[in-house]
Amino acid sequence: MKEITVTELSVLDAPVVIDVREPGEYEAAHVPGVMHIPMAEIVERMGEIPADVPVHVICAVGGRSAQVVEYLAAHGHDAVNIAGGTKAWQQAGLPTEQGA
Repeated sequence: MKEITVTELSVLDAPVVIDVREPGEYEAAHVPGVMHIPMAEIVERMGEIPADVPVHVICAVGGRSAQVVEYLAAHGHDAVNIAGGTKAWQQAGLPTEQGA
């Protein structure tokens, strides 16, 4: 499984990032500019996920996102897990947004 650190992600030019956490977690704090597709909705919302660029997946600490990365990769996506998730992003002092 491909994986990237939050520091590596923070310097990418306009990456596609999908936050797979539950709505309450997402609203509390999320990486700016991410798509929010809760893990339970990935299958039904596959059409919203770009297939022609790498897709970076984030959750709270990396467990749920790893499962989604495996699913996306099995369905032809270039999917990358974000190690440590939103918790690592916040611990690194990187900016977050709140709300939906």
